[in-house]
Amino acid sequence: MRAMGQNASMRVLSGTPASGGVARGPWVRIEPIREPEARTIGPAEVETERARLAAAAALAATELEAIAERVTADGHPDEGAIFGAQAQMARDPALASLAEQAIEERHLDAVGAVLEAGRELADQLRGLGDELLSARAADVRDVALRIARRAAGVPDAGPPHLDASSIVVAEDLPPSVTATLPRERLLGFALESGSATAHAAILARAYGIPAVVGVAGLLAALAPGEIAIDGSSGEVFIDPDAVASAEIERRAVQARQADAEARDEASLPAVTRDGVAVTLLANIGTPEEAPRAVELGAHGVGLFRTEFLFLERLTEPTEDEQVAAYRAAVEAFAPHAVTIRLLDIGGDKPIPYLPLAPEANPFLGVRALRLAATQPGIFLRQLRAAMRAALAGPVKVMAPMVADAGDAATLLSLAAQARAELEARGEPFAPIELGVMLEIPGAILVGHTYFSQLAFASLGTNDLLQYTLAVDRGNPALARYQDSLHPALLRLVREAVERAERAGIELSVCGEMAGDPVAALALVGLGIRKLSMAASSLAPVRRAIRGTDEATLRAAALAALDDASAAHVRARFRAIPGAAAAG
Repeated sequence: MRAMGQNASMRVLSGTPASGGVARGPWVRIEPIREPEARTIGPAEVETERARLAAAAALAATELEAIAERVTADGHPDEGAIFGAQAQMARDPALASLAEQAIEERHLDAVGAVLEAGRELADQLRGLGDELLSARAADVRDVALRIARRAAGVPDAGPPHLDASSIVVAEDLPPSVTATLPRERLLGFALESGSATAHAAILARAYGIPAVVGVAGLLAALAPGEIAIDGSSGEVFIDPDAVASAEIERRAVQARQADAEARDEASLPAVTRDGVAVTLLANIGTPEEAPRAVELGAHGVGLFRTEFLFLERLTEPTEDEQVAAYRAAVEAFAPHAVTIRLLDIGGDKPIPYLPLAPEANPFLGVRALRLAATQPGIFLRQLRAAMRAALAGPVKVMAPMVADAGDAATLLSLAAQARAELEARGEPFAPIELGVMLEIPGAILVGHTYFSQLAFASLGTNDLLQYTLAVDRGNPALARYQDSLHPALLRLVREAVERAERAGIELSVCGEMAGDPVAALALVGLGIRKLSMAASSLAPVRRAIRGTDEATLRAAALAALDDASAAHVRARFRAIPGAAAAG
């Protein structure tokens, strides 16, 4: 994308989209905060260094709590909670214990001990091979460095300074630095490392700042002049030439138009041309995603992933902390319901404070609700928190990885116990509806044995496709199997619809299939009337539904059950008049 003879230094780098939008301007590089110098100590200094470590940790925690209060006061309470979690890290006994061990056994001073402890914990999190946990490793390093600087008596350098509106570039940005960037002059940021689940990226999305992360070679490629970033595609343009500049401006205009259209259409109902209404819900992973989903027309939450609460920290969140997080989402969507999914972890996504035995195939092992056999307390605390949060608005709770009536009975038993415990404590709470995620083919095939005991079920089509076709959905070599419009999956959806209708329970879809406009049309044709998706998918799915009629979709869906492949099904639905906008 280089015009002949122009800007020989122009390069286009690819990274990971972190926060949508297009930005262009001069760049400012933020250097990493330097570690203070550490030293070795003698045996007589051990107690002094332990005391210095404790005082520094307490000071760091107090500072982080002050940042949390400031961010919350700026109108971002959920982002403030990020720094509240960091304050808890600063007080976490796991970090303190490792640092004290380094003082006592390796004779490091408080500075060196806490830095080593932070590196060790961060390495443990990264070694688990999970993107969310790896992102939390940055938080641990950030907190450990803050404690080390306080132990060394090094003050904060103050917020980064931007002389003019600029794009910030860096190797990485800890949350504490991201939160102090002057937002009135911050056009966006690009990072050489980091992930879309890191707190810097979460803050960027909350503040509406375009961001790209994981841009290999970014810092070495920087040249004098301007850069541009596309937070939706993950591209970074170094010193863009005339052709690139025109493309960047086109994208910026397109992004502004698409955003304006999505907001303008948010109040329109998702109703087919022949009058069949479909309820559009949002999938969210943190409470801070709620405002945008509401703004774009979500009528509730079909999937609230709760893992963020448990992966943010080195100790399990308390029941009160969970209540606060759930309540924030419930209040944002009231009077519409929020569906909270119980913790979905296993050997593939372990958490430091929950001992899980290693398994040869964790995806088919002791995970999600199956952990209740040995770890019922973690689910009881979630259920009690959900019941207490329901005082603020309607709440549903669903269990993942349910296989049969026995698993449904486990959920019902846990809920009854949680309710009895709240009653015994005299704690106010409100009723919740109970349901299950249908991710295992067998759970659908034997649905008649337990559906009637529940209020609802939701099809988790991501795992359902994986388990139906025995395919790793993350393996690019198996791409042809990864289209959710595979006729085998459509047959399971239809089976679930029929069994749910006979049992008189509500059925929705909360997998990625619901956010694919073409696949959404097939789901409507199969009888699904509730679709839950990422907020960015609400507008295109709404348009697709409004452009077609249910009778045509129903006929196409029934015919698609006998198609030979997902490609045939997709072509069938794309050919429907009025569905061209679905893509």
